[in-house]
Amino acid sequence: MKKLINDPADVVDAALAGMAAAHPELRIDAKQRLVIRADAPVPGKVGLVSGGGSGHEPLHAGFVGHGMLDAACAGEIFTSPVPDQILAATTAADAGAGVLHIVKNYTGDVLNFEMAAELAAAETGVQVISVVVNDDVAVQDSLYTAGRRGVGATVIVEKMAGAAAAARRPLVEVAGIATRVSVESRSMGMALTSGTVPAVGHPTFELGDDEMEIGIGIHGEPGRRRVPLAPARDIAAMLVEPILTDLPFQRGDRVLCFVNGMGGTPLLELYLMFDEVARLLRGQGVEIERSLVGSYITSLDMAGCSVTLTRLDEELTTLWDAPVRTPALRWGI
Repeated sequence: MKKLINDPADVVDAALAGMAAAHPELRIDAKQRLVIRADAPVPGKVGLVSGGGSGHEPLHAGFVGHGMLDAACAGEIFTSPVPDQILAATTAADAGAGVLHIVKNYTGDVLNFEMAAELAAAETGVQVISVVVNDDVAVQDSLYTAGRRGVGATVIVEKMAGAAAAARRPLVEVAGIATRVSVESRSMGMALTSGTVPAVGHPTFELGDDEMEIGIGIHGEPGRRRVPLAPARDIAAMLVEPILTDLPFQRGDRVLCFVNGMGGTPLLELYLMFDEVARLLRGQGVEIERSLVGSYITSLDMAGCSVTLTRLDEELTTLWDAPVRTPALRWGI
C-alpha cells in the first residue's frame, strides 16, 4: 500500500486539520469531527446538515459553505457518524428556522440521523426534517441498505436544497426540493479497481486485469455483475441504459448529467466518458441542459466512474445555477 499518510489510525483527523489550515472560511470542531460554516448559524436561514463515512471526499465536508451545507460530520472511513456528532452539527446549523438532514440511504446513516433528530427535538426543540437519498439503480438491497443506495444524487440534492435555503425558503419547502431532486435522479456506477482502506492496507476486493464491476457501491459493495473489460462506449451504455429505463426518462426531457470519478480516474477519462454518455442521450432525445464532470463522491482511490441523471424543470435549473461557494464547488460568486 502506497498512501500519503502518517498513521492509518489518524487519517481522518489529519485530513480535517488540513481542511482547517486550507479553508479559513470554515471552522473545524476536531473533537466532534465537524466541518461548519464560519458564519453559521446564518440568521433566518434553514440549516443544512449532512455527513457520512470518510473516504468519499469531497463529499460531504467539501460542500460546506454558501449555497450548500451549513455543517457536515465525518465518520471513520466508510462508517456513519454517530448521533452525538450529528446532534452537534444540527445545533451548530440551527438559526431558528429549522434544520434539514440530507441522508444517504445506508442503514447506519439512516438510523444515526434519526436518533440525532429525536435528540435535537427533545433537548433543544429544533425542528428537523430528514430526506433520504436513494438514487442508485444498480441494486434494490445490499449489505449496507434496505432499498436503494444513496450515491451521486446526494451532491445534487445538497446543491439545490442549499440554494433554496440560501433564498430563505421555509424548511418544508427546502425539504420538498430535496425530496423532488432525489425522486427525479437516477445513478449507476462501475469500478475498474478497488479502493484501499488505509487501516486495512490492501484492496477491498480483487478485479482481474481484464475485468470490471458494473453497479458497484461507493464502499466497494458488489454490483450487478462482473464482466470483461470493455471500451468506454460500451461501459457508457451499461450505465446509461438502466438509468433511462428506471425513471423512466423520455424523449424531450431536459437533464443535469453528472459524470463522477470514483477517486482514481483522471479527468481525461471522465470527459471521454461524458462524450459517450452525451452521444447515447442524444440518440434517445434526452437533452443535457446542465453538466458536472469530476470526482465529487469518491471511494478512496477506486478507479471507475458513475453517471447520474436528474430530470430538470425551470425551478430546479434555477436552483442549480444559483451561486455557490464551497471548497469543492463554486460559481456565481
